[in-house]
Amino acid sequence: MNIKNIESKEVFKWFEEISKIPRESGHEKEISDFLFEFAKERNFEVHRDSVNNVIIKKRGTAGYENKNSVIIQGHMDMVCEKTKESKHDFRKDAIELIIEGDILRANGTTLGADDGIAIAMGLALLDSKSIPHPPIEFLATTSEETGMDGALAITGEHLNGKTLINIDSEEEGIFLVSCAGGLNTLTEFEIKRENIKKDFESLKIEISGLKGGHSGIEIHKQRANAIKILGRLLYAVKKDICLAFIEGGAKHNAIAKNSEAIITTKDAEKIKNILEDLSKKIKNEYKTEDAQMQIKIEKIENIKECITKEIGDNIIDFMNLAPNGVLYMSKEIDGLVQTSANNGILKEENGKLTFTISIRSSLESSTEEIASIVEIASKRTSAKFEKVNWYPAWEYDKNSKIKDIALSVYKKMTGKDAKIEAIHAGLECGILKRVLPEVDMISLGPNLYDVHTPAEHLSISSVDRTWKFLKELIINLD
Repeated sequence: MNIKNIESKEVFKWFEEISKIPRESGHEKEISDFLFEFAKERNFEVHRDSVNNVIIKKRGTAGYENKNSVIIQGHMDMVCEKTKESKHDFRKDAIELIIEGDILRANGTTLGADDGIAIAMGLALLDSKSIPHPPIEFLATTSEETGMDGALAITGEHLNGKTLINIDSEEEGIFLVSCAGGLNTLTEFEIKRENIKKDFESLKIEISGLKGGHSGIEIHKQRANAIKILGRLLYAVKKDICLAFIEGGAKHNAIAKNSEAIITTKDAEKIKNILEDLSKKIKNEYKTEDAQMQIKIEKIENIKECITKEIGDNIIDFMNLAPNGVLYMSKEIDGLVQTSANNGILKEENGKLTFTISIRSSLESSTEEIASIVEIASKRTSAKFEKVNWYPAWEYDKNSKIKDIALSVYKKMTGKDAKIEAIHAGLECGILKRVLPEVDMISLGPNLYDVHTPAEHLSISSVDRTWKFLKELIINLD
């Protein structure tokens, strides 16, 4: 990667370095080792815990050494999504970076700027010998994308900063001061199979080409969810089919953009016609947001077993009962989604089909309401139900000093007014605030697009501006 003549070239230098290191959520040991060795090589104070979170401390520069420490925070893991054609192995291959004008993207995979850009900025600050700054405590957490497990393990034992800057936002000039909390629900079906009837034929239904996207930030765009669409199709022919195979989605926090099912039926031609007719109607519904949607229905051979009729019907019923998308809008903040659900993953392993739904809300009571609806639907369809990965909301603090300083610095640097917003997505600030209640927090970042999808990309010039702003912001802190 060759980016010259921009102030943030050191940020991109480190972004390129960490892009060489596998860092899928739950598999961060290698990137954690890299950060730990980075600190050791420079004789920085460094701490690492049992889940591979890393805290690196650097003293303030001359004139700033007696100021309060500032915590620069981001997560080291990334969502690993790729195109169907990509042969990329996220466990061992480097992310292939491509520059196109002002855009940096990856070759057929997620870029990992969420949240690699925070790690790169943190490393650039720590590595610099010329940037003025107060004492820095760089906190890099793990498994943010799969439940914020890293943040949940933070105790605050090695953190003394009075201000925390989370670099995990995706719109330049918009500072986040509040976020949704939420949880995941797991609905589990015990799978039993039987031989298909001799006169039955098999059909494969495949849904692809959807945009997908972040299940919090982009849920309001009402893009198609491949799991929900598959449920609609299956329900339309439920009484005349048996379900042989089904799966959909890849990540709980990504809008499902692919799904697939194999069904058996006595009259394949009739069922195929019904499904194709409904497919046209569904594609018409999403012609604006998901114009590239593909629904393919074809006859296949060599299917010998199917899921028992009762269990298959229960699965189809649950797929249609499960809440999905925007459920409530905020009554306090105009345009903010208050509560949503995302049908994220449908996958069979070891004889059990598990349906993962991600629920988000700025109100804990609303989160519990939707979880109860999923629980009822699970019980009515004879499935097991479990709540996992709960995380708290980050409540707005009207007395936040970092908020006011950030607004002032941004105005001075750009001549423009920044925006203060809440976000319908989970940020680690909500969890960290529980163990660091006196720490003043804000979240910011450069312009990132299509995160959690293979189309993820960032604006190079926005990173440059955000980097300049961050450096100015930290020297203006109390």
